[in-house]
Amino acid sequence: MATQLPGLLLNSAGLTLAGARSLSCRNNQPPAAISSANPPSLSSTIQVVGWKGAGGSGSENSKLFNSFEDNQEEYDWNDLETDLYHWTKTLRPVQWYPGHIAKTEKELKEQLKLMDVVIEVRDARIPMSTSHPQMDSWLGNRKRILVLNREDMISTADRNAWATYYANQGIKVVFSNGQLGMGALKLGRLAKALAGTVNIKRKAKGLLPRPVRAGVVGYPNVGKSSLVNRLLKRRMCAAAPRPGVTRELKWVRFGKDLELLDSPGIIPMRISDQTAAIKLAICDDIGERSYDAADVAAILVQMLSGLPTVGNKVLCDRYKIEADGRSGKIFVQKLAVQLFNADNNQAAFRILQDFRKGKFGWIALERPPK
Repeated sequence: MATQLPGLLLNSAGLTLAGARSLSCRNNQPPAAISSANPPSLSSTIQVVGWKGAGGSGSENSKLFNSFEDNQEEYDWNDLETDLYHWTKTLRPVQWYPGHIAKTEKELKEQLKLMDVVIEVRDARIPMSTSHPQMDSWLGNRKRILVLNREDMISTADRNAWATYYANQGIKVVFSNGQLGMGALKLGRLAKALAGTVNIKRKAKGLLPRPVRAGVVGYPNVGKSSLVNRLLKRRMCAAAPRPGVTRELKWVRFGKDLELLDSPGIIPMRISDQTAAIKLAICDDIGERSYDAADVAAILVQMLSGLPTVGNKVLCDRYKIEADGRSGKIFVQKLAVQLFNADNNQAAFRILQDFRKGKFGWIALERPPK
C-alpha cells in the first residue's frame, strides 16, 4: 500500500521521490519542504570550502565549486532529516546488538568509576548519530573530551560548523584522523591537563602520584582503537575498518603519566531513531548484517542527489548512468545491470564503498541543529 505525500511517494516495493530530485545529469535544486503541515525549519548555508569532486579533473572540480559558490544555494538540513524519516518508514528496522556489547556495557559502567577523564570518540560525518543516548547519564560530572574522528572525510565548512557548535556549549572537542595520527598528541596533552588536579589532591592527602586514567568510549568502528594505537605509536589494540573487532576492555600505558582504557563499541540495545540507524549503516558504523545494503544504498543516492556538494551530475558522471526515474532504488538497479550482471547487492556495495572511500568528495551527512 502506498502513502502519498506532497512530493513523496512511499511504498514497500521501493523508495520513490515524486517530483523532488530527478536523477538525471542536470544541476539539481535544493529540496523543498515535504508538507506545510510540518513545522517551519531553519536553514543553514553550506559553504563549499576545500571540496573535491569525485572522479573529475582539477579544472572540472574548480568549475563545479565556483558554480556552487556563485549560486550561493541554501540547503536546509532539516528537510534532509524530514526526507530521511519518511524514506525509512517502509524499511525493515536496522537493529544490531551482538552479545559482547551487553557484557561490555556492564563492565564499562564499573570502569567509568575509576576514570579521571573520558574520551568519547564519534564519527565526524555523523556526530549526532554516533552519540550514545545514555552517555551523559553514565558520565555524570566526569570530565570529558569529545573527539570527532575521520576529519579528513568532511569539508572545512563542516568542521567549522561543528567546532563552533561545541565551543558554544563549552565542550572541548578535538578533530582527529586515527589512521594518520592527526590530533593524537593534542588529545594526549589535553587529557593530562584536564586530569592534572588528580595528583595535586593525592599529594595533599600524602599519597604518591599515579598516572591519569582515561577511558576511550564510543560507537563501533568510529576509530577508537586506531586512535589509541596512534597515541602509543605502536599497535597495542586490534583495529580494523569494520564494527565489532574490539571485544573486551583493555588497559594500556601511555608513557609514565597516562593510562588508557580501550573499549569495544557500545550501541543502544534498541535504536529508536531509524534515520540515525540508516546513517550508521551508510558510514559502516554498525554491523552489515543488520541492514539491507540495496535499501541503504538507495537512500544514500537520494541523499547525495540533494546535497549541493554532490548532486545528480556527480553521480551520473561517476557511474555513467542517466536515470529517468526519481528513485535511488532504480539507480542501484541500473548500476547492477550495467556492471554486476544485475546483482543489486554488489551494486549497492559499490556505491556504499565509494562513499566511505570519499569518491564523492568530503561530505558530512549531518550539520549542527539550530
